[in-house]
Amino acid sequence: MANKKVKSYTEAELIELFGLTRILKNQTSQMRVWLSVEMPTFDVSEEIIFKDIYEEVVESIQGWSEEDLKMKFISYVLRLGHLNKGDKFITCFEKTISAHVEGHLLKTKTDFMVASGILNLPKNPYFHFQEYKPELNPTGEPMAQLLEAMLIAQSLNHNNKPIYGCEIVGKNWRFVVLLGKEYCISKTYDCTEREELMLIIAILRNFRQILERELLV
Repeated sequence: MANKKVKSYTEAELIELFGLTRILKNQTSQMRVWLSVEMPTFDVSEEIIFKDIYEEVVESIQGWSEEDLKMKFISYVLRLGHLNKGDKFITCFEKTISAHVEGHLLKTKTDFMVASGILNLPKNPYFHFQEYKPELNPTGEPMAQLLEAMLIAQSLNHNNKPIYGCEIVGKNWRFVVLLGKEYCISKTYDCTEREELMLIIAILRNFRQILERELLV
């Protein structure tokens, strides 16, 4: 017997189905703490990486495919954001996660995930990047896919701690925090603007601090 296809939800459907509240900009304490950053400092090698990826993203992002966006840019931003390694967490790419949430089966592929775990086996998810969509002709609804991943993580973790995430569509980055039934969406950051790209990196580094200080304890 064939497996029943898992439904793909829109953001509006998820709001209605799970009774969620959508909050814009930095109107929750968790989001305010996360976005309270100063410009990052780079060592010599990081400065070289930043210069190279910034010049390339400004020149080429409009023509990039999804894979181009991941390999030529986002992977380096993650490294500059200090999310490439950790003693108490692992990072995973292209992992499918699922859970029954309030009687509904949710299943989605998370493009990048920070979680506790062993080797490439995630246990408790804390952070998701979703989706690496190109500037031209994106498919699906990125915020809905991110929200599904965060709801799954919330269910798997069995605690009252917030789940963090980031939606990327072309040059635009938005950060998201889910706590209980409320999810807060940050303002949009444009990675083709030098200062905003530096802030994106600083926000990722700040998540690393939040992870180690609050989520992994």
